[in-house]
Amino acid sequence: MIKFDSDICTNFVAASSREWLETNGIGGFASGTISGANMRRYHGILTAATKPPLGRVTMVSKLEETVVIDGEPFELSANQYPGSVHPRGFQYLTSFRLDPFPVWTYALGSFEVEKRLFMPHGRNAAVVTYKVKSKKRRKDHRIEMTLRPLLSFVDYHHLQHQTDRFNGDLGEIAGAVEMRPMPDLPSIYFSHNGSNVLKTGYWYRDFEYAIEQERGFDFREDLYQPFEITFDLASTATFIASADELLEVSEAAKLERGEVKRRKSLIEKSSVTSEVEKELVLAADQFIVERGDGHSVIAGYPWFSDWGRDTMIALPGLTLSTNRPEIARGILLQFAQNASEGMLPNRFPDEGETADYNTVDATLWYFEAIRAYVENTGDEKFVRDNLYAAQVEIIVWHLRRTRYNIHVDTDGLLYAGEPGVQLTWMDAKIGDLVITPRTGKAVEIQALWYNALMVMADLAERFGDDEARAKYLSMADLAKLSFNAVFWNEAEQCLYDVVENGNRDGSIRPNQIFAASLHHSMLDEERARMVVDKIETELLTPVGLRSLSPKDPKYVSIYIGSPFERDSAYHQGTIWAWLIGGFVDAYRRVYPERKDRVKELLSGFEEQLLEAGIGQISEIFDGDPPHSPRGCPAQAWSVAELLRVLKSDQ
Repeated sequence: MIKFDSDICTNFVAASSREWLETNGIGGFASGTISGANMRRYHGILTAATKPPLGRVTMVSKLEETVVIDGEPFELSANQYPGSVHPRGFQYLTSFRLDPFPVWTYALGSFEVEKRLFMPHGRNAAVVTYKVKSKKRRKDHRIEMTLRPLLSFVDYHHLQHQTDRFNGDLGEIAGAVEMRPMPDLPSIYFSHNGSNVLKTGYWYRDFEYAIEQERGFDFREDLYQPFEITFDLASTATFIASADELLEVSEAAKLERGEVKRRKSLIEKSSVTSEVEKELVLAADQFIVERGDGHSVIAGYPWFSDWGRDTMIALPGLTLSTNRPEIARGILLQFAQNASEGMLPNRFPDEGETADYNTVDATLWYFEAIRAYVENTGDEKFVRDNLYAAQVEIIVWHLRRTRYNIHVDTDGLLYAGEPGVQLTWMDAKIGDLVITPRTGKAVEIQALWYNALMVMADLAERFGDDEARAKYLSMADLAKLSFNAVFWNEAEQCLYDVVENGNRDGSIRPNQIFAASLHHSMLDEERARMVVDKIETELLTPVGLRSLSPKDPKYVSIYIGSPFERDSAYHQGTIWAWLIGGFVDAYRRVYPERKDRVKELLSGFEEQLLEAGIGQISEIFDGDPPHSPRGCPAQAWSVAELLRVLKSDQ
């Protein structure tokens, strides 16, 4: 359980900078801040995945609640408007906790009101309950609550503004309200145990979202308030918003017990022991979503979809480190079935049915994910029957040449890239401007290619394919010989970042760590140690690795400002949390005796569970101290890699 007391809760800035997240396993989510004020366009009580795991629509943005005790009103909500915050319900907050989902406790006079919110797994629904807790309550006390939902009903990337297109008609039945605000979007159902429903039909205008403003985007929104419900808080008040079907209020308690049990079972199944690992196991679960008959991984909340690169990097930590190999199987199979011309899709887009094949590394990380799966499960049969043929086809296409000039060169190394495209994980692009083009032979791509060849040689041996094994070993030997000849930077005692047509990029970047960290490495022990030492000296921070050395004139210390400014800084010094996984792997390999140092390296992440995304790890951080969290407050590979290296130490 993560808990914050009144010192944080009653401080609007502190409470509004900490974000909670609930997910439903099919791509939908709810998110917001401790204070109750929405700071992003993505904050909302119900963002439904209308085409799971995508087609996400923010339906219910927030709830306005007023509790009246013996005639005295207490407004629990908070909103940022131009020049003011109103109301200021956070001033009544005595605590906020994840237990295991968001719980707010308000002190209202001599009473306490506890608010709980969760999403049932597999349903586009949010359940919110309110309960009065007080030892001093007398029978003649009258406590009521008026609840007013605020609706947006737009694609979750967009903002709503007052419009005549919004249909405010209500369909009422006992204990429920049905609406279809937009003809091209699903209906929404509100079930409740209130005593009265009053149709209103008001627009609340000019909500301001500070994070959107900071990020250089439109930051004002209007929301529609269709009705208000009155509850008698003599008993628990229950409100359910659902996009799939009408859920009866009588189901709420059962759904809550089921969700508590499900999350508890995840921790038990994972066999983790520390409190940090338990939180990371629950965080990991939030990224795993169903896709068709299998599974995929949401790269980050609130705005990313399921990306091939992120999925393959995160798979071992999210699934194998949590003892959920069946999920890993579903993911590996799902992506194998969507391979095309020797490439895995990098992104299943929000719109349309065609996946994007625009990465060189997602496919190569696939081999490492399969290797980790076999190592953890011993399940060679699944790989042989379902994946091996696809792996062979991938190698063939890379030898033959596939999209974007991805091909094996005569020196056995992998070339990738064309003008105007960005194929590695350093993929920031502004219009036609590629910030870090890295066309040619990128260092981590060679490390991944060699690792893939060795994985194939191992599998071929297991499957009795001696001819294929000999071929893969021969290819790997040539790649290793060429790599050590052309990539070693003697002056800096580390590796070049990119080699192309005799040009060598000596930028000190973290990509070289994978040449020392992957299971199959082309580096000898001495060179691997020098790579680790260089990265520790110039790139290592308490929250991950910088994407560029501060000594480089192109280094950008802070990730803030307009989209252009942020994209320009994305891989030019910004810290990436997920890179800590590769660094720890390499560090353990070259310094096996320094176990205390590894613990020290990982300890800096514990406090991050209490910052930005509560119970989560952020995507990125500023390159310079105090290394403020930026980007997505919940990032799959950040959580996965941290959990993986923590678990692998057991």
